[in-house]
Amino acid sequence: MKVVDAGRAIDWGKTSKDYARHRPGPPASFYDKLRALDVGLPGQRLLDLGTGTGLLAREFAARDCRVTGIDVSAEQVHMAQALARMAGLAVDFRVAPAEALPFEAPLFDIVTANQCWQYFDLARVVPELRRVLVKDGLLVVSHFNYLARIDPIARASESLVLKFNPDWTGAGWHGHVSAHPAWSRDAFDQRAMFYYDEPIPFTRESWRGRMRALRGIGATLSADEVAVFDAEHDTLLGEIAPEEFTVLHRIYAHVFAFKE
Repeated sequence: MKVVDAGRAIDWGKTSKDYARHRPGPPASFYDKLRALDVGLPGQRLLDLGTGTGLLAREFAARDCRVTGIDVSAEQVHMAQALARMAGLAVDFRVAPAEALPFEAPLFDIVTANQCWQYFDLARVVPELRRVLVKDGLLVVSHFNYLARIDPIARASESLVLKFNPDWTGAGWHGHVSAHPAWSRDAFDQRAMFYYDEPIPFTRESWRGRMRALRGIGATLSADEVAVFDAEHDTLLGEIAPEEFTVLHRIYAHVFAFKE
């Protein structure tokens, strides 16, 4: 994993329960847009990198794709397996890094990476993807980010996060989406890209859980620190937010194929 947040240790497994319960994946509109680009079609063999609790993997499986999901966190993978079983979905979840994929031959029509691409060592990941994608296979790199510069509830919550973890570098995202990311230009042809904004519904409880599941809180701080943060966040939301509200998110994706 790349060094982020001043090198503070990050363990997503510490926040698997909150991640599974409160951290939503992209809305249905995201999958519909990808389907229009021939991503997520029934029968496609799909590999989800950095799958976490399997949000994308389970949704694509529900759409009749043949899905494998990998993550470096055993706790996240175990949670993903449990959620897939509860939903009656067949997904092959494995503990593995994106830099060393446990596959011997080109097996996949599609590789997805949502909310995780920034953590990978691309000098190692890109050759691995070339090895496991079939000819004309596609890579989809996507993100699903709330817009704290626009949304006052998100902005206030981020200010509290920085009080507890000043090293967290995720605050104040600018919202800019590159039309053609620089990292992709040597190896990939860009086939498509899109971005759009959508309000995502929360309650005070679910937004508290969403913020506990941040890299800068649940994946970094001690359990005692998280509890103190959560109590202060509860008080803050009682002052500034109704019981139910929406938080504006920007959803975007780039679709690539390897250059010949």
